[in-house]
Amino acid sequence: AAAEPDADRRAYAVWVSEIMLQQTQVATVIDYYNRWMQKWPTLQALARASLEEVNELWAGLGYYSRGKRLQEAARKVVSELAGRMPRTAEDLQKLLPGVGRYTAGAIASISYGQATGVVDGNGIRVLCRLRCIGADSSSPAVIDRLWDMANALVDRSRPGDFNQALLELGATVCVPKGPLCEECPVRQAFYPSPDGAGGNCVEKELAFASQKLFGKPAPVPDVEDCGVGDCPLCPPATEPWDSSLGVTNFPRKAAKKKPREMRTATCVLERKGCHGAPEYLIVQRPSSGLLAGLWEFPSLPLAQDLQEEKQREVLADHLQAWLGQPVAAGGLQFVGEVVHIFSHIHQTYVVYSLPLDGGMALDPALSPSRWVTEEEFHAAAVSTAMKKV
Repeated sequence: AAAEPDADRRAYAVWVSEIMLQQTQVATVIDYYNRWMQKWPTLQALARASLEEVNELWAGLGYYSRGKRLQEAARKVVSELAGRMPRTAEDLQKLLPGVGRYTAGAIASISYGQATGVVDGNGIRVLCRLRCIGADSSSPAVIDRLWDMANALVDRSRPGDFNQALLELGATVCVPKGPLCEECPVRQAFYPSPDGAGGNCVEKELAFASQKLFGKPAPVPDVEDCGVGDCPLCPPATEPWDSSLGVTNFPRKAAKKKPREMRTATCVLERKGCHGAPEYLIVQRPSSGLLAGLWEFPSLPLAQDLQEEKQREVLADHLQAWLGQPVAAGGLQFVGEVVHIFSHIHQTYVVYSLPLDGGMALDPALSPSRWVTEEEFHAAAVSTAMKKV
């Protein structure tokens, strides 16, 4: 970004990387990012692309709505903003679909040098440990306080470098388990000690808080009120400080919701193509919702605890609508089950196969559908779950 003189190209490059890195690790993103920037090096190039092309390149990266919104926003910049990216975090968040508070702050600080902080998962961990914030780190009160801290801390002359360094600190040193406190470059800067080594941030912050409470009056809750619900930043009384955990007491998170269980019947319909190679029927998912616009084998959600015989019957009825002719439930060959974990769904695909003789006239009134070879299937915009199938 620093070497690119064109501010719009610089911001676009940072924007793509930040969207891809949401919920996805750097190692996974690198190949996707390089292919994306090679294919669409500018906003204008992305705006001219089709959603199908975007989905094909994004296939396997997950959270597919990210790619869709990225392209929608690129088209908006070209058509409504004369191809010029918004220049502040406030405008980026307000004007671009899919750009939230963090992404806007990252683009503005890295690309334009705006002195604005950023807070993501790594930043939350670092800041909660620096200031002993023991309340639920996803609560609005804590998130707002962390953003205030990030905006106060950010280096005014090098905000982009500072923000990336803060997040890198969380990713490599101030890690969730087994943090490398001895190697932390923040220790001496924030918590100096006579020997020059600095101290563990939580221990030093607790000592600092004690001095404030027993010295001059300070604008903090009374110590006797902490832990009884009046302080929005302290650990709840039901989850007291565990001295054996040290800094890993923080951050505190609300218990994760258990992903809901779903079962889906999926059928791989196979026919012999014109060149003798087998072809498989894929159909396009709706344009909204989970895996929007991606292609899949004909599939049908199943009620829980449905017996296998009944599963075959409902799947056969579903396939009949696609093929325009009766499908015998007994002809469906059970292959096995595939489990795929989405962020909020534990999905089990019950996989069947059905070899077909001759051509089939697909109903054009239904969702888009097509026959593909195995090679074409893997090049299409299909999810990782369908590749497992």
